[in-house]
Amino acid sequence: MSRGGAFNVLWILIALLPLGAGAQLVTLYDNGQTHSLAPFLGALASPQTERGVTVDTTSSVPASPDLGAADPARLLPLRSPSLSPGPVHHQPLPALYQDTLLRPVFLVGAGARSRAWLQQHRSLLLSLEAVGLLVQAETLEDLQTMATIAQGLPLLPAAATDLAETLELTHIPVLISRRGIEQ
Repeated sequence: MSRGGAFNVLWILIALLPLGAGAQLVTLYDNGQTHSLAPFLGALASPQTERGVTVDTTSSVPASPDLGAADPARLLPLRSPSLSPGPVHHQPLPALYQDTLLRPVFLVGAGARSRAWLQQHRSLLLSLEAVGLLVQAETLEDLQTMATIAQGLPLLPAAATDLAETLELTHIPVLISRRGIEQ
């Protein structure tokens, strides 16, 4: 057998070795809310043993999974302390952001001024394909009310303290576009 053939056979043997076939499972992280994967694995394999490990299908999947940050109630109250309802005078968008702003962005709260502004400017915002940030809301009802008014506009709950500081914003509602910062 040539040297190259022996080398290929060696690689094939190494690839076929069941490395770690008898290895124990190791917990890498457990935050106290960890759930067994067994119920999920049961859908993929029989409750028999798989590679020598018995799959426990008696554990139950949590009835209501913890959605973490995706749960809207965990976002509340949503506050951006540096922003308050008030008038915004038109100013140009800083040159630094002219080329980086791909879509117009608007910031609103859940107060009466923002609700009225969003209702009044909704069709313009839709035509601009603007993305909204709901920067102040106290209750789930506030979130639902603003989503209803937005009707088809992307409206994301988010604190905008950094954005307000960067663009020196003090009041909402506000529209930020390549035309400038305006109400």
